[in-house]
Amino acid sequence: MAELLLELLSEEIPARMQVRAANDLKRLMSEGLKKAGLEFSEAKSFVTPRRLTLVVDGLPEKQPDVREERKGPKVGAPEQAINGFLGSTGLTLDQCEIQEGKKGSFYVAVIEKKGQDTIAVLPEIIIAALNALPWAKSMKWGANSLRWVRPLQNILCIMNGAVVPFDFGPVTSCGYTRGHRFLAPNDFSVDDFASYATLLREHKVILDQEERKASIKEQAEKVAREQGYVLKDDEGLLNEVTGLVEWPVVHAGQIDDEFMAVPQECLITSMRSHQKYFSCLKEDGSLAPRFVVVANKVAPDGGKAIIAGNERVLRARLSDAKFFWDQDLKKNLEDLLPKLDDMLFHAKLGSMGQKVARMEKLSGELSEMIEGADLGTTCRAAHLAKADLVSEMVYEFPELQGIMGEYYAEHHGESPLVAQAIADHYAPQGPSDACPSAPNSVAVSLADKIDTLVGFWSIDEKPTGSKDPFALRRAALGVIRLILENNLRLNLLKVFSEAHTAFSTVNGLNSVPSNTAQNEQNLLDFFADRLKVHLKDEGIAHDMITAVFSKGGEDDLVRLLARVKALKEFLSSDDGANLVAAYRRAMNIVRIEEKKDGVKYNEAVEASLLEQDEEQKLFEKLEPVMGTLGSALKEERFAEAMAALATLRGPVDAFFDKVTVNCENADVRANRLRLLSQIGHALDGIADFSKLEG
Repeated sequence: MAELLLELLSEEIPARMQVRAANDLKRLMSEGLKKAGLEFSEAKSFVTPRRLTLVVDGLPEKQPDVREERKGPKVGAPEQAINGFLGSTGLTLDQCEIQEGKKGSFYVAVIEKKGQDTIAVLPEIIIAALNALPWAKSMKWGANSLRWVRPLQNILCIMNGAVVPFDFGPVTSCGYTRGHRFLAPNDFSVDDFASYATLLREHKVILDQEERKASIKEQAEKVAREQGYVLKDDEGLLNEVTGLVEWPVVHAGQIDDEFMAVPQECLITSMRSHQKYFSCLKEDGSLAPRFVVVANKVAPDGGKAIIAGNERVLRARLSDAKFFWDQDLKKNLEDLLPKLDDMLFHAKLGSMGQKVARMEKLSGELSEMIEGADLGTTCRAAHLAKADLVSEMVYEFPELQGIMGEYYAEHHGESPLVAQAIADHYAPQGPSDACPSAPNSVAVSLADKIDTLVGFWSIDEKPTGSKDPFALRRAALGVIRLILENNLRLNLLKVFSEAHTAFSTVNGLNSVPSNTAQNEQNLLDFFADRLKVHLKDEGIAHDMITAVFSKGGEDDLVRLLARVKALKEFLSSDDGANLVAAYRRAMNIVRIEEKKDGVKYNEAVEASLLEQDEEQKLFEKLEPVMGTLGSALKEERFAEAMAALATLRGPVDAFFDKVTVNCENADVRANRLRLLSQIGHALDGIADFSKLEG
């Protein structure tokens, strides 16, 4: 068995493209090898800033021989048909076999293809994979027609120590590579993957990205501890920096005291986004006057020049941040609001200023529905929530929107509750993001997200299976989390209606679709789909949510969740599972007989026609259960409702064991069908059990 080693050395590959490129190379090569009949035991891909590497182990020395039988026309068929068949096979008529079939004799072409040596087949497979590699962005360089992510410098490709010869653009494959750009730039020959990995390390390149990542984290944490601080956890930055260096060496630098008065979020964001520096924190979690930088070389002076250079660059960056901060403090948030009228929210939904006006109105309505929310505080927070979008700091660092609004509000004397609501109103932005719990913050956050959802539904800009450019799924999940985690008793259809009213008031009547009720129901159905995703991790199957939603009229998510959880517990019991099976049996019988007879068996049961004890006992049990269900559902005692249903199992089982529904007496038969229909009515009060799967 053979080993294939392929390395593509280029100028620096953007960090965001590296992991996907390594996975794509592995996938494309694996597909090409298997298509060529070359099975293998294992394929691994690696990536550094300058090289894509693939090693495939367990390849055969040659392709397997292939024998193919291709059936042709019948003996005696027209000459044109026979010639066409022979042309497609490359054989003569004498070389074809004649076989007997049910419809007579026919020609069969037996094509035997000898397997080629693997090393002879590989060039075509490799070139096809490289041409198909889906770079997000690529480029041409020099006079070459080849497109690649960055100028390609060298291709190492060997199989069992022998070079696999091919040309890709201006580069010819070879049996050598080179090490670190600065520390060990000389070429060196490679025999196999083991020597390749060893020699790379000797030439100051750590091939495995996970090893580089672990090394950076370990060194950075050590350097931070030596400075007396703790490294700020930042997985995203760690992944990015791992894609920037081949031989990581970590140093610590100092932040000038004059910048420490600027909000720490500004400093952290500036260091992170522009310079790729890690931040250090004090014990209380506040920003320490230190940063950690990852270099891609070992400096002869121990890194003094590197640290001094990075401190100088950072000083310039943070001077900009301090300037933005000082300029923004000269204006009240109220002074910034007129600029929102010139900022477009969406061409069909108006300006950001109009969105703020709608948020104020909707926040006011929501504050009446949310316990603890204050009308004045909520409306004031909604009024100022988007003002920081036109500040100097947020223009430079958009990720600080909301955070800077809180700082500016506090600086200019707004109440802490208003400032908090401004900071919180974008949250939650993802499943790992903390969900606001302060009533005013919740009201403003809901208003922001619901206004967006209702607006885009009004102009029929809904997410598709593959696209969600306005992050509407995330907005809906945010609304779901805000409601469920804060146990809010909101009727969503009413809230959607208030949002439509805000649109018609602020944007004009023509901004609202004529069929607002249908629009609101469609949006509620979208929430049902998002709720299925949200509850999946809790082990609640999607069909349970569908079964409850299908009853209609349920737009209180807290009540719906209580019903779903009670249903889940009911179905997990033997009584519940068996009763649902009996329900399906009963409904199938009723449906078949109704279709056959052309009538509906939904009338009241006549007690005088109950002949057997089993149907009598079922009838006597149904009436009190229906009464209990009615009061329990009205008072939201869903567990009690399920317990009442469970008591039907025994009488229902006995009924199906002893009673023949389709008896000879037509009146008794009709009465028994009405009794079965009553079972359906009882269970349908909880959910549409026909929607349950399995």
